[in-house]
Amino acid sequence: MALKVYADRMSQPSRAVLIFCKINGIDVEEIRVDILKNKQYSPEYKAINPMRRVPAIVDGRFKLFESHAILIYICCAFPGVASHWYPSDLFKRSKIHSVLDWHHSNLRRGTVGLVFNTILAPLNGFPSNPQAAKEGEKLLTRSLSKLEDFWLKDGRFLVGSSQPSIADISLVCEIMQLELLSEEDHDRILSPYKKVVQWIEDTKSATAPHFDEVHGILFKAQKRFRERMATESVKNEVKSKL
Repeated sequence: MALKVYADRMSQPSRAVLIFCKINGIDVEEIRVDILKNKQYSPEYKAINPMRRVPAIVDGRFKLFESHAILIYICCAFPGVASHWYPSDLFKRSKIHSVLDWHHSNLRRGTVGLVFNTILAPLNGFPSNPQAAKEGEKLLTRSLSKLEDFWLKDGRFLVGSSQPSIADISLVCEIMQLELLSEEDHDRILSPYKKVVQWIEDTKSATAPHFDEVHGILFKAQKRFRERMATESVKNEVKSKL
């Protein structure tokens, strides 16, 4: 029986789970939960995840939500998963948990705060919050500095590993949300962090071709958003000259 994955590919954690399943050849039935249409609030989905967030999985009678918990479950429940994703060594495993816990309160909060209040809120009819966007960017840059100077200081991948773990997929998918920003803002924020940029490329390579395939919807949204921003910029420039 296929593992049911309830996901929206515009969601960073959803992408992480889907990529991981594809890399490891896990038979998956992907069920889209369109969060922009509030499908996560349907009674049917609430029965699967009362928290009304994506992703969630159903494996037989077993239901689980929260992407980090899902990734750990898959590593333990499916024997074909390579050990480097979630090593049996207690010290290595604990370090992975440390990164994942740090992610929620730092990198994720910063990315969501910036991208939602800069791009997603105004484009979807919600009021923007410039102060929240500013605070999100501050937290994001602090988080990128920690990645550069601490989490990536001893190896190609997180916590000194020579191969990626579930933490690498989770955090890189988070950073990919910055693709929705203007090209100028994206490069301004990311380019100072050379190790981070290389680590993103290494993680993409380690998860190819599934990484780009799952991110396809994000790349399409990026093109659409940047075209709209360029059009609005021209309109504002014309107005300023009138």
